[in-house]
Amino acid sequence: MPTFPYGSESIQLIKDSETIFWGNINGLLKNYHEKLSLTEKMAYAAPAFALAVVGIPVYVYIPKFYTDVIGVNVSAMGFILLIVRLFDAVTDPAIGLISDRLKTPFGRRRPLIALGAMLTGVAIILLFNPPDMNAGSATVWFMVLIFLLFLFWTIIIVPYESLGPELTFDYDERTTLFGMRDGALIAGTLVAAASPAAIKGLMQIPEGGQGERETFFILSLIYVPLIFASAFWCVITFKERAISMIARQEKIAKKILSSLRNKPFRILLISYTISAIGNNLPATLILYYVEYVLHSTRADFFLVLYFMTGIIFLPVWVAGARRFEKKAMWLASMAVNTGAFSGVFFLGPGDELLYGILIFISGIGFGATLAIPSAIQADVIDYDELISGERREGLYIGLWSVAKKMAAAFGVGAGLALLGISGYVPNVRQSESVVLYLRILYGLVPCLCNAVAIVIAFAYPISGSVHRDIREAIVCRSAGEPFHDPLEPGRILG
Repeated sequence: MPTFPYGSESIQLIKDSETIFWGNINGLLKNYHEKLSLTEKMAYAAPAFALAVVGIPVYVYIPKFYTDVIGVNVSAMGFILLIVRLFDAVTDPAIGLISDRLKTPFGRRRPLIALGAMLTGVAIILLFNPPDMNAGSATVWFMVLIFLLFLFWTIIIVPYESLGPELTFDYDERTTLFGMRDGALIAGTLVAAASPAAIKGLMQIPEGGQGERETFFILSLIYVPLIFASAFWCVITFKERAISMIARQEKIAKKILSSLRNKPFRILLISYTISAIGNNLPATLILYYVEYVLHSTRADFFLVLYFMTGIIFLPVWVAGARRFEKKAMWLASMAVNTGAFSGVFFLGPGDELLYGILIFISGIGFGATLAIPSAIQADVIDYDELISGERREGLYIGLWSVAKKMAAAFGVGAGLALLGISGYVPNVRQSESVVLYLRILYGLVPCLCNAVAIVIAFAYPISGSVHRDIREAIVCRSAGEPFHDPLEPGRILG
């Protein structure tokens, strides 16, 4: 009978320690497969709908309202909106870091979501209902309130999007969750685009400055309670997870550099940003393309067709991602979206039917190009936790938000600047050179950007099995055990 150099009590202690260790691992891995109810998913998706409803008026309708009705100079308007974008580049990662470090009895994210919702509502009421004033005072009023609105908006949106990856660690469940969230965002965008005209029609509001004021007053009465209600529903539905390791106090530049050393995030960010730059060109130029290339007045119909198609087919892509992996569905959705859209370069006057068909096919992939990268990003944040030992959703969402906004700003700025250089003259039949510029900028450049994005995305390394290995390695790290880096199997850490 073998003997041991330990007493029976020591042997029992070792067995008890092993039992506790593996019990902790099994408990944590059980959280990996945690599912969310339909009500919980709807509660998380609701703020996306509300904030999208606000976004279109702020980006599209409010500038024209302030220049044409209130009296703000259009050049001053452009300068203010440019500076606001640069302001966002600072506030987004800053709020993300604050959100990561915050310690309250109610969690890190939910207090900021509630605070941001209240402040955003106040800013909307004031921005949508300016008093009568001269042009100089109106410019100051707009500048102050648009800066405050964007700041308050950041206070809610960055913690809100940071909350998502924490709600479930299940690889496939995240795809469903973010599919619902981004589907709600698309639906909110549709409602936002239609709401001013719908209000004018239903309320029989006359055209003119006073009619515009009445419209924006009613919009504020609808939007503000919608934001309050959706944010409150989200906040009270979830109880945030206890985070054992709060983000360390480091300089923001060091934090950003450390996140960019995360290879999966770097691939995702570069691919998504290049694609977003290309996709913002059609968003900026569709009204010009439809009017001056197709000689059509149905731009609104084509926009609705595109968004509705994206919403309808999004569940198909989500189901596909559960069966064939997120990366495969992301690449396929970009290929469908881009492949069909490339045909619009060859269209001309009277090709409305062909354009509608191409828009429909392209829209099939649209929703997935938004939702699947969001689900992938949550997995990338898990890999960061493995390497850094911290949950830094706020930092990553902040950087993601900056990339989206800078891509939008570049798409708008470059698109309109190049259109101006081409010799564009408003409200007249355009020359052949201008039409060619429009076809290139609207149809060709976005497809080239997406082609580059697809090539880069092929290098993304996290699959479902790799993600499970990452979660298991996080458990080992939390227990103080050595662990392997799943992306570098020969590398032992801890």
